Amino acid sequence: MDTPKRSTLKKLATLGLAAGVITHAPYVFARKKITLRVLGTHVTLQEAIRKQAMSDLGIDIQFSPAGSAAVLQKASMDPSSFDLYEQWSNSINILWNAGSIQPIEKKRLTHFDEINPLTKTGRLTPNANIGAGDAPYKLLNVQADGTLSPQESDHISFLPYVHNVDSFGYNTQFIKPGIAYETESWSWLLDSANKGKVGIVNAPAIGLFDLALAAQSKGLITFDNIGAMTRAELDKLFSILLDFKRQGHFSGYWNSVPESVEFMKSERVHIESMFSPAVSTLNGQGVNVRFAAPKEGYRGWHGVMCLSSQTQDSVKDAAYDYMNWWLSGWPGAFIARQGYYISNPQRSKPLLSPHEWDYWYDGKAAKANLLDTNGKIAVKMGEQRNGGSYLKRFSNVAVWNTVMPTYDYSLQKWYELISR
Repeated sequence: MDTPKRSTLKKLATLGLAAGVITHAPYVFARKKITLRVLGTHVTLQEAIRKQAMSDLGIDIQFSPAGSAAVLQKASMDPSSFDLYEQWSNSINILWNAGSIQPIEKKRLTHFDEINPLTKTGRLTPNANIGAGDAPYKLLNVQADGTLSPQESDHISFLPYVHNVDSFGYNTQFIKPGIAYETESWSWLLDSANKGKVGIVNAPAIGLFDLALAAQSKGLITFDNIGAMTRAELDKLFSILLDFKRQGHFSGYWNSVPESVEFMKSERVHIESMFSPAVSTLNGQGVNVRFAAPKEGYRGWHGVMCLSSQTQDSVKDAAYDYMNWWLSGWPGAFIARQGYYISNPQRSKPLLSPHEWDYWYDGKAAKANLLDTNGKIAVKMGEQRNGGSYLKRFSNVAVWNTVMPTYDYSLQKWYELISR
């Protein structure tokens, strides 16, 4: 085992990165020889997606979903436990340095040329903010010396597919609706009016930035570069956050999308870090949650599909089939109904109704009730997506989910925060 991998594994084990024990999904099929094991989060490892892929591809697919910290630990420490890994771009540096993933051949990706400029250049439009931190284009291309960079090459570290901008959701029954990009602010997470009713995602490379943006927008701290905080800045930030915790400001730290839904539905929280499917689910259940468009900008994330360093032969062929399937149209249309975007949206457009495309991608008011992936009304006629169009939202990225140079130290501080 090489030194970088030993170092990474030791740090992960020492810090107790797992939020819980990962178990394999109870799906066992004997009729097929090839089984593709996919490790990831509930964001993309959904049963409807698994069934459709198996039907279209004629292979067995085993999903193992868990919280983001847990799957990152498992993938880093045991690449033999999965064939494909699905999470976010902030996991790339950890997995790559641990030797857990192998380069992906672009020539084997059927629709790679259709992938839009977001992960290739960092921008959808010339005037868009690239955002601080690990903008995915910086980590995409594998160079001959084994490093990752924006320089185009024949191999990539991940398949660009699902992506979105995140912020926080709030229950409008308790918090008065704000105005997108004008009054909605990350500072609301630290507003005294919400004391005891605030939830944060338990992911050090994600929740950390939600709280950092909140503290900065509230005027409690200023960062030279929020995507690369110094140890001194982290010390000051966590001193502030621990003081809030001692006062009972935070209600809890969620580990998965279903848990975030339960936090809000049970009224344990009135405001929390959120992902788009959770907002759609709650709206479909009659809970009026608004997904904020903060005036400071969003926290951006980009889904990554990675090939295990241990995946070979016929299983590797099946993995490429599955990667190609994700950009074939149906998956992009499916996840659009949850508020997510796909890297080659034009291929999914014919599978969405004009009303769906106008609402989800163009940011227009819905001209009819729109259903979620469970067939429930998620968007009522006349509603308009907060934050506007795909282009508008991705022109306002403040920071990306990021593994900073001070990542190891930030992990220590994070677990001090949630464990005290």
